[in-house]
Amino acid sequence: MSLSGDLLRLADAVLFPGFTGHTPPDWLRRRLGAGLAGVALFSRNIAGPGQLARLTAELRAENPSVLIGTDEESGEVTRLEVATGSSRPGGYALGVVDDVRLTEALARDLGHDLARAGITIDFAPSADVNSNPDNPVIGLRAFGADPSLVARHTRAFVRGLQSAGVAATAKHFPGHGDTTVDSHHGVPVVAESGIQDALHPFREAIDEGVKVIMTGHLLVPSYDAERPATLSPKVLTGLLREELGFDGLIITDGIEMAAVSEAYGIGGASARALAAGADAICVGGEHADEATADGVRDAIATAVTTGLLPEERLADAARRVRELAGWAASSGSRGHSDGGTGLDSPRHSDGGTGLEAARHSDGGVGLEAARHSDGGVGLEAARRAVRVTRHSTAPVLPIGPAPHVVELAPEMNLAIDKATPWGVGEPLARLRPGTTVTRLAAGSATGAELDRLLVLAADRPLVVVVRDAHRHPWQAEALRHLLGARPDAVVVEMGLPVRSDLGGVHIATYGSARVCGQAAAEVLTGSL
Repeated sequence: MSLSGDLLRLADAVLFPGFTGHTPPDWLRRRLGAGLAGVALFSRNIAGPGQLARLTAELRAENPSVLIGTDEESGEVTRLEVATGSSRPGGYALGVVDDVRLTEALARDLGHDLARAGITIDFAPSADVNSNPDNPVIGLRAFGADPSLVARHTRAFVRGLQSAGVAATAKHFPGHGDTTVDSHHGVPVVAESGIQDALHPFREAIDEGVKVIMTGHLLVPSYDAERPATLSPKVLTGLLREELGFDGLIITDGIEMAAVSEAYGIGGASARALAAGADAICVGGEHADEATADGVRDAIATAVTTGLLPEERLADAARRVRELAGWAASSGSRGHSDGGTGLDSPRHSDGGTGLEAARHSDGGVGLEAARHSDGGVGLEAARRAVRVTRHSTAPVLPIGPAPHVVELAPEMNLAIDKATPWGVGEPLARLRPGTTVTRLAAGSATGAELDRLLVLAADRPLVVVVRDAHRHPWQAEALRHLLGARPDAVVVEMGLPVRSDLGGVHIATYGSARVCGQAAAEVLTGSL
């Protein structure tokens, strides 16, 4: 069947494909010139701030209205700082501090960096309520496990980003927190008992004026027992549009993820998502090539000709994309207007405690100091999030001689770039020259290797660093082995600290961002 040029252009007006490389390929330039809606950037496209600014300028030269989005959540999921690790902790650390002024300041600071780089949409924050500690894909990306806490920090993050002229994206609707399946690989099911708690942060984000909501590839039987949310008219149109009253842009999570593409293919899932009420299709996280982009466009156009996707629904989706592009163009000029961290914002309507109360609430030094600290608001947030639990009567902290650090490195989910550096060993070595570090993966943490490390660490402090030890039996076993011989060891949990009763001292950072590692190193050496 021959597809008309007008119909193909209309299909392109709702697509956000990815691509490989640090410069736009020819096929992408052509499509942008013909009206392609947007582009999704991943860490493979980013080498540094200057290169990123040049890249976005090249994209905009082909289409001045192009929307450019990326997943910059701060913390574990970073694209701008994938080479170094994030200079800002993620959502969970911010929730632990629970100072909405700090969250807003950090998001505003991030928004200014994004705006300077030419990014118009940030696929953040995660508005998921991480009520299941065994969740394999959300975890520390959420602000916490309490719906009200997540809601107030979601609002603060949205305020901060959008005040910098960058559209915020509340994700993963209707809530990926209470699940045990990663939607990259399968279909998570949201229990009916928790759906209202999961929806609460999204309601609040809508009240705050969030510009974009990203769908989750989640089955919500209480609304639709057959189709994941991304493909469900009952969820996207009935729940999100009609019941919750959201009038902004609905964008899908990566449409090639198995939870939706396995049954229908990437193109078929894209057409069904639009028919269900989505306005934009994000594709190219794993299939970043011209053939995929062509296939999705053609599948959408074909769905119109066969009646699967009404043309007026596709036209309405394209209209919403244009409206967001108009907002981005008008808001971009104020992205640098105050150049600051949002500390003078008068808004406390969502239950925030305000600056003065926050200064004394948890021993932190407050945002005023953060403005002038050498590490900025991100490091200040990471420092305030650290929690120390002492078990030994001996003075374990601060450590004396240069320690040996054992870092137990699990396989991370696909949302976290495997190249993102993390850990305590590197920042600790800067503060304690002579520090040695061994990093072990699941297959290498054998008894013999652990015994060798115990010999290496004899007569020296031993620091054991883990990430989500409760979800990885091999980490728990390695900890048991090491602590059996060295009960005085310091355990640093850079994931979700389900247990804090491990080691002579337990340090919880609530994140593995670069600044979280630095904050832990400062605690270890007594410099914090």
